[in-house]
Amino acid sequence: MVRPYIILISFGLIGLFGLLINSTIEKNTHKKPKEKIEFLEQDTVQAIDTLVTALIYVESRGNENAVGDRHLGSPSVGVLQIRPIMVREVNRILKAKKSDKRFKLKDRFSKEKSIEMFRIWQSYHLPNSSNEVIARCWNGGPKGWRRKSTLHYWRKVQREINKLRVGLIDEG
Repeated sequence: MVRPYIILISFGLIGLFGLLINSTIEKNTHKKPKEKIEFLEQDTVQAIDTLVTALIYVESRGNENAVGDRHLGSPSVGVLQIRPIMVREVNRILKAKKSDKRFKLKDRFSKEKSIEMFRIWQSYHLPNSSNEVIARCWNGGPKGWRRKSTLHYWRKVQREINKLRVGLIDEG
């Protein structure tokens, strides 16, 4: 069965083998950057695209209308299973950067806006972190990279990243 990935990796598979992936978790990689980073290197953009594609598959199988954690007061929704607190955090980051842009809760149901929120969060909190640190914090919060409970999640994401690298996916 072909996996229903819905995000096209616009950069193709060229350069994916040269990704900047740190295999070890370094101390203090979770802290916010001291400098503002305006542009990402091509390989870094490709690594994030691959990570986002894998996260989307693990979180929702690409379903923009997915609703998870219904047992909680505020469920996670959309392709990246974003909770209201993440929308507030992204809006806080945007405000701190003096941006007029703001997201609404309904934006979580948009694949494009969800990815944009993820990228804002990641570039602010974890700009130079490995895929593992980013994925584990996405799953387990600010200190998620330290939590044993996020290892299983990381293994699922890593499995999808590996499939993307060897081209075992349907990109459309």
